[in-house]
Amino acid sequence: MIDVPLSVLDLAPVAAGTSSGAALRHTTELARRTEELGYHRFWVAEHHNMPAIASSAPAVLIAHLAAHTSTIRLGSGGVMLPNHAPLVVAEQFGTLEALHPGRIDLGIGRAPGTDQRTALALRRTMEGLSAEGFPQELADLMNYFSGERPGPIVATPGRGEQPAIWLLGSSGFSAQLAGALGLPFSFAHHFSAANTEPALALYRRSFRPSRWLDRPYAMVAVNAVCAETDERARWLAGPAALSFLKLRSGKPEPLVSPEEAAAYPYTALEREFVAQRGEGQATGSPETVRRQLGELLERTRADELMLTALVYDVADRVRSFELIAEQVAGGLRRAG
Repeated sequence: MIDVPLSVLDLAPVAAGTSSGAALRHTTELARRTEELGYHRFWVAEHHNMPAIASSAPAVLIAHLAAHTSTIRLGSGGVMLPNHAPLVVAEQFGTLEALHPGRIDLGIGRAPGTDQRTALALRRTMEGLSAEGFPQELADLMNYFSGERPGPIVATPGRGEQPAIWLLGSSGFSAQLAGALGLPFSFAHHFSAANTEPALALYRRSFRPSRWLDRPYAMVAVNAVCAETDERARWLAGPAALSFLKLRSGKPEPLVSPEEAAAYPYTALEREFVAQRGEGQATGSPETVRRQLGELLERTRADELMLTALVYDVADRVRSFELIAEQVAGGLRRAG
């Protein structure tokens, strides 16, 4: 029996020497397999100007995934609202909800998911790119679905076809806003581990019951790479660590192989950076991953875990989720 819902966040990783088409086909394969394994939801993230990530158009990709699955919930982890006019998002996700009622999640993020130059190219104006405008843009988006404040513009599809709305965050801003609005909240522990517990505490303190929730509901996204042994799991996780290092140094590139990642000449400072990034994540054999995820649940009291695995080969990525579903999930329990 699975006590804690497990879900998947996928970035459609582009492996070096392959194409975006291959990456998207692999994401489709993973969505089908994780549905078979009993995962609760499958989200794709919005990123731009990143050679290693092909999930730049979540609404389009979700439509494709929905046509190739039948039961798993599908959504955005997330749509980065500063990049889009709220009406466009309402129409896109209203269309998805109309086509696949009850299966669509709209996870909303406050960051652009890219650099400022690319964000400006997407939005074509500085208006809406600041954090200060996010609450109003979110309110406008939600109103297009609900029609509570009637106006001259109606989102069709959109009004009356509202997906489940989540707020995503890596700091306290969205945590507090999600609590105040009574929305479910997903925290990006996979790249902001130091802020996880303070943000979740703020969310729970700020929470006000709403039409959507009568109590807080928190999901934690975590890197999880599982293999038959700890050594192989660490080896498979090497490309993701190097990719993140390259991204942070302003030199993003496609995902290299585990062999290339292992041969990379890390400086002492780079090794420290990679080690810090791995803290609080889950990498290892099923026994190790069960312990690590259990400790995360104990610390965060999360209602759900969303697992992400930036792994070079799709067969290894699928196998990681198989091992977790078959040998880890049954041993996880909610804390408190």
